[in-house]
Amino acid sequence: MLAAALTATVAAWVVAAAPGAGAAAQPIPVPLGAAAGFAVLAGASVTNTGTSTVTGDVGVSPGTSVTGFMPPSIVNGVIHHNDAAAIAAQAALATAFANVTARPLTNPIAEALGGQTLTPGLYATAAGALTLGGTLTLNAQGDPNAVFIIRGTGLSVAAGATVALTGGARPCNVFFALTGPVSLGSGATLRGNLLVVPTTAGTVTVGPNATIEGRVLVGPLGTVAINASTITRPLGCADRRPTTTTVVSSCTKHGKPGPMTLTATVRAAEGPVTNGRVVFTSDGIEIGTATLDAAGHATLTNPGVPVGTHRIDARFTGTTEFDPSAAQPLSVTAGPNGTCPEEECQEDEDEDDCECEEEKGKKDEKGEKGEKGEVKQVNDRKRRHHVRDDRHHRDDHGRLVTLQTLHTLHGFFNEGGHHRHHGRHGSGHHHHHGYKPHYKPYKQHFKPHYKPRYHKHYQAPRPRVAVTG
Repeated sequence: MLAAALTATVAAWVVAAAPGAGAAAQPIPVPLGAAAGFAVLAGASVTNTGTSTVTGDVGVSPGTSVTGFMPPSIVNGVIHHNDAAAIAAQAALATAFANVTARPLTNPIAEALGGQTLTPGLYATAAGALTLGGTLTLNAQGDPNAVFIIRGTGLSVAAGATVALTGGARPCNVFFALTGPVSLGSGATLRGNLLVVPTTAGTVTVGPNATIEGRVLVGPLGTVAINASTITRPLGCADRRPTTTTVVSSCTKHGKPGPMTLTATVRAAEGPVTNGRVVFTSDGIEIGTATLDAAGHATLTNPGVPVGTHRIDARFTGTTEFDPSAAQPLSVTAGPNGTCPEEECQEDEDEDDCECEEEKGKKDEKGEKGEKGEVKQVNDRKRRHHVRDDRHHRDDHGRLVTLQTLHTLHGFFNEGGHHRHHGRHGSGHHHHHGYKPHYKPYKQHFKPHYKPRYHKHYQAPRPRVAVTG
């Protein structure tokens, strides 16, 4: 009985470990990294003839030639000519291809793919290029995360041939890893990602009316030629692109009072993210959501933030294509009914920066008759500066001296009984003279009032202080 049980256990382990036998044989997805946003990537050149539609980025590196994509052809993405994005995509393709080729072979496959039905796994030919005539069926057996990897030296898809996906299989999880030329005949349909890294110069040719629901990613030595075809980068799976989110408020430092608007901007490496939603919170409590528009903006108007200062957070929830991201917290002060309050100017602000005081101080210019009959224009800025002089004074280096500073100097001057009494008088004297710019030194200015007592009752004065207007 023990021997029989042991035999059964070993047999079960062998079945579980056998190629194509359930989840144990399924490969993990191939990481595409920076190449995930591209529908077409080549090393030397990308050429289009006829009317083609490409959804996703188009790039070339180390070459720079991308030609033929003039209307009515459409590229729903960004064209990269050996820029940072294309260079990064080529590096990511090299990493992905090395990842695939380093995996141990689990399932041998005949070169002729037509008529076969494959379950999730890694397949490779013993030798020679792959061919597809008719239909290749990939069955995920109800697992939407099932991964298919097919390796070969090249691939030739006959006119009208098809890769069909069943059982929940998705094109984003299908990979053809090839080292030689690839061609799709007229009207052919391929679902999956072509990872082509030729050892010598090679071309991927997509014939007239052919359709690829996947990516055409070709290494540094390869070219891509498209002829009146449709290539659509697949959505979903694990290769979502990173994003960044920022948030701003309509309540600026000296803005006018009015409705509050919160605007979040979501971007990926290639530009604005134009789908998905952003969740706004105030002090951790959700205050609303908004959908991204064509410019990558999500706007929330009148969010109902309570009176006071609050922490505003904006979080992009992500999509099947883009990773979620959160903005740096924003501090917002709300007025009554959640509106933007009117900011009051602070005493230490420069008058040119203080827009709110400027608005309050503005008056219509009025002409006045002078002694000689000329019309004098009233300068608003000078009038505001005159008002500010009642609160601010500047030292000889142009720095502001506030009333608090003058009161401190007042106390400094007035230590002692009789001196304190005199200081009150002196303070009034200063006010009536408008803080003239050239005061006499301390001893000379106060000499008429207390010179006799000074020599009899007070210690020597502290260092002289000159206060200039």
